[in-house]
Amino acid sequence: MTQRFVPIMADAKTASALLCMKVGEFRSLVEAGHLPGPCQVGDFERWHVRDLERIATGEAVDGQGEIAW
Repeated sequence: MTQRFVPIMADAKTASALLCMKVGEFRSLVEAGHLPGPCQVGDFERWHVRDLERIATGEAVDGQGEIAW
């Protein structure tokens, strides 16, 4: 049986792939403040996958209160 691991942190290449975009597009959105910046883990930049998921689902939106659709 093969074990599958779900990443809790991702490098720029993996983070951009999770959001279906090119690395350059991802980095541009990070630099513009539309996506969270990375954490430093030693010499490495890593993004929290949970933060990216919260943005993709709209859970990370601040100031909207409860929205009724």
